[in-house]
Amino acid sequence: MVLLVTSAADANGAGYGKLLAFGSDGQLLGPFSEDARISDPRGLGVYSALLFLNSGSNRILVLDGKGCVVRESGAIPGLNPGGGNFGPDGRYYVGLRAARTIMAFAPTLDGSGEPVLPPAVVPFPRGFAFGQDGTLFLASGIGPGEEGNNTILAFDPERRINSSWKVQDPEFSPLDLAIAPNGNVIVSSEHPFGVPDAVTTIREYDRAGGRLVRALAPDRGTGFRRPRGLRLGPDGKL
Repeated sequence: MVLLVTSAADANGAGYGKLLAFGSDGQLLGPFSEDARISDPRGLGVYSALLFLNSGSNRILVLDGKGCVVRESGAIPGLNPGGGNFGPDGRYYVGLRAARTIMAFAPTLDGSGEPVLPPAVVPFPRGFAFGQDGTLFLASGIGPGEEGNNTILAFDPERRINSSWKVQDPEFSPLDLAIAPNGNVIVSSEHPFGVPDAVTTIREYDRAGGRLVRALAPDRGTGFRRPRGLRLGPDGKL
């Protein structure tokens, strides 16, 4: 098994600006692809053995298992993509950082993307995922300029806000969001965001109402700091 990790460029994450590959033992294998169109890589999605990658060059790239680009959207002015996930309708959904909303694309990348939520629906999107019943959960966190708020919104399949689903947790600042095998919402959190002594946790919320179920706080000696992407592997492990 190979683990792929996006390493953002200096401006966004003080990283390498590459898509990195790691072995199952955690050993760095090097860049998964050297394609020049991969710039400040961000979100990832997997569809039919293909890897969808959001590039900071305002484009979506599709890579095969050898790291070769087999499809691309071309440059989309103003895209500024963040995370990506496939929805229950088979489309590839992309979080837009500047527009502060979500846009959906056909997996073929034909045609233009379709906005699925209003612009500026949250102050700063910090990850999203679809629940087992089609509910769209969108985390709202703090941006690099300290703008934003800390909450999670739930939208029904018609994209109406579910006001009965509400997170009341003063000790979290979400950085990414995923759905656990039991259907609950899990987020990576750094609170307060951006401060040197921030508390890093993984937090789980009840899928029915948003109640905090539990929080995992690793020992600081593990070096688990400033978490971003959050995914479940094929073995069910986080």
